Amino acid sequence: MQYSTEVQNMCPISRGPHHESAPIPVEGRWVQPKDVIAISGVSHGCGTCAPQQGAAKLTLNVKNGIIEEALIETIGCSGMTHSAAMASEIITGKTILEALNTDLVCDAINVAMREIFLQYVYGRTQTAFSLDGLPIGAGLEDLGKGLRSQVGTHYGTREKGPRYMEMAEGYVTKIALDDNDEIIGYRFVNIGKMMESIGKGVPADQAMEQATGQYGRFDEAVRTIDPRHE
Repeated sequence: MQYSTEVQNMCPISRGPHHESAPIPVEGRWVQPKDVIAISGVSHGCGTCAPQQGAAKLTLNVKNGIIEEALIETIGCSGMTHSAAMASEIITGKTILEALNTDLVCDAINVAMREIFLQYVYGRTQTAFSLDGLPIGAGLEDLGKGLRSQVGTHYGTREKGPRYMEMAEGYVTKIALDDNDEIIGYRFVNIGKMMESIGKGVPADQAMEQATGQYGRFDEAVRTIDPRHE
């Protein structure tokens, strides 16, 4: 350790009582972390790239500082999907500190990692007060049946109004309008559920019919339109 001449010439003064760092909640326990291995929990982080063309959501399940499970969800950028594929390979098995300093290829995923790291080290994870946290596999449960991300796609213009194209329930095939041409419901296809049925040998038409549902006052519609072509 090197000290400048100015510091060497100073007389020593006692620091008084030694205050420990403030404890943070970690999976139902209060800890005063000094090393990254004291950190556990499940949490989420979101980030965008510099031009903000796309966004990424990162979900990590960390046990004793090690990333045991990672879920990367992306939207708005085709290249980001390939970066997410690479991140899913390289991020698990690392400590959260290693992952913070790993090039996850895409700016948005790197920013998401930075944001989630802050949640972990400040004790703000989803499982901060849940004893022993969540088991490995909790990330898949976030995706629900069909293991597909919840994606919403909506478009509107001043001249022609709104178009609902995809809701949490699925791909919108029809939107229902009342006599004022206002949206009162929609019909959708749950793509994840449909593909699971097809994978089990159900004919495509039948699988689509089984995965079709509707929301709102769809049956009261004066007319319905295809939001992509009408």
